[in-house]
Amino acid sequence: MKRRGFLTTVGGATAGALLLPEAARAATYSGYAMAYFTESPTMSAANYGLHLAVSADGLRWTPLNQNNPVATPTLGSKGLRDPFILRKQDGTFVVLATDLYGTDWAYQSQYLHVWDSADLRTFRNYRLLKVHSLATHAWAPEAVWDAARSQYLIVYSAVVGGHNVLLSNYTTDFVTATTPQTFFDPGYDAIDGSFLTVGGVNYMYFKNNTNSTLLGTRSSTLNPGSFSIFTGAITPGRGVEAPQITKSNTSDVWYMWGDTWSPNGRFFCWQTSNPAGGSWTLLNDRAYTQPLNSKHLGITAITAAELSGMQSTWGTPAWNRVKSYNFPDRYIRHASNVGRIDAYPFDPYQDQLWTLVPGLADPAGVSFRSVNFPAMYLRHSNYAMVLAANDGTASFNADATFTRVPGFADSSWTSFRSYNYPDRYLRHANYVLRIDPVTSSSAAADKQDATFSVGY
Repeated sequence: MKRRGFLTTVGGATAGALLLPEAARAATYSGYAMAYFTESPTMSAANYGLHLAVSADGLRWTPLNQNNPVATPTLGSKGLRDPFILRKQDGTFVVLATDLYGTDWAYQSQYLHVWDSADLRTFRNYRLLKVHSLATHAWAPEAVWDAARSQYLIVYSAVVGGHNVLLSNYTTDFVTATTPQTFFDPGYDAIDGSFLTVGGVNYMYFKNNTNSTLLGTRSSTLNPGSFSIFTGAITPGRGVEAPQITKSNTSDVWYMWGDTWSPNGRFFCWQTSNPAGGSWTLLNDRAYTQPLNSKHLGITAITAAELSGMQSTWGTPAWNRVKSYNFPDRYIRHASNVGRIDAYPFDPYQDQLWTLVPGLADPAGVSFRSVNFPAMYLRHSNYAMVLAANDGTASFNADATFTRVPGFADSSWTSFRSYNYPDRYLRHANYVLRIDPVTSSSAAADKQDATFSVGY
């Protein structure tokens, strides 16, 4: 797929912010907003409108508006990919996105989708911005304030000289833009620039589109043509693209996200405490959770008030997903009425969505009601977990009720104790769910099998 560029400044500015405007530098950024679109393996979740999620730590994300779009393009292709949020010099936001509906890669738009927003709660002045007149696309836009020029720099991918390069324009208003110029061209297909400024040095990571790995470059300036490669290839062991770099709002740690597409698309995340060294460590899936079916993320730092306001306006999900501790790429789902854990992403994606309601047998407990089959609940039968219709009997209610307790493998996670067999806990065995006896003296593997994280 096709991606973008991103610039974060660290040092004089608050961690995680985008070359912060003077008006915003006094603010305390205590959260993050993510823009994305959605797809799933069979494309049943494909939606090419603007989606938003929020996070307090930049790792664990809560989709807003029930994972539905908050704005939808009505011009050009009438669909977007690769959305990006920039906080402007006046403290408000602008949203940019690729003009492309779905996977019609032959579609060649010279325009970008643009919205203005004061608070990411309302979106106005929707328009198209023309960035070039070439017979090629304008993929994965991002923008940053260039203080040396007192203008915004827009960076995106386009074909020049037979392969993708990063092109750039300048603008003051995101209504018109200057003539494009080549920002970065290593001599082969390169897309998806993601920028970071630390200690006066500018770093840019991009996708080598010939082998689907990420590479780092650096420069003492932001001038077009000034960046040179200084790292080896970065990969999670499969094709990766769309690097996106943010800084922790609690420590001197930077995170780099990457999107993948094969065999099934998902995000990976790396971290470093030394951007100048160019070495990144791949995080375990336990450390982060991406929004459901999210693709091509764009992240910006926000204040606590902005985060709260976005949640108030758009609402948080009425459902949860439940992640396995020792297989954190897997989530509890039902498949042919059998409870199990499967690797994300999968379809029907609704099989992993649960409404955690007060326990049918004890309201102090919890029962797992299916979102796509709301008359059905997870219950145990001969100790095996199945999805079954509630028949209203006391035995069904008891079989479908669990008590949440601190996780056996990690007390910040959760274990689920059976209501009517209180020595038994929900666990997976060969990826299939059941209830088995588990105690503090059980084998480590059994305790891990019985530990889960409830999130979105």
